[in-house]
Amino acid sequence: MSGVRDAIDAEITQLRVSGIAPGLAQVALSLADLLDGQEGSTAKSNAARELRAVMEDLRKLAPVAEETDRVDELAQRRGGGRFRARRA
Repeated sequence: MSGVRDAIDAEITQLRVSGIAPGLAQVALSLADLLDGQEGSTAKSNAARELRAVMEDLRKLAPVAEETDRVDELAQRRGGGRFRARRA
């Protein structure tokens, strides 16, 4: 593996889409291999365009991250307090 392949592989792993769309993920890796290879500039240009489109589709399929930040935590606490006050 090298440059583009490593970057695409890392992004696919981060997006957690290999199980959702394994074929599309494999297409992305194959296109990345073409970009890393010795093909001519026209072939690389076509592969880059297709890779961009495939990665856009994979990003749309990625599950929503379940991360919370400080604002979310405060909103949850505040909402819980109002609920308890109404029940009393």
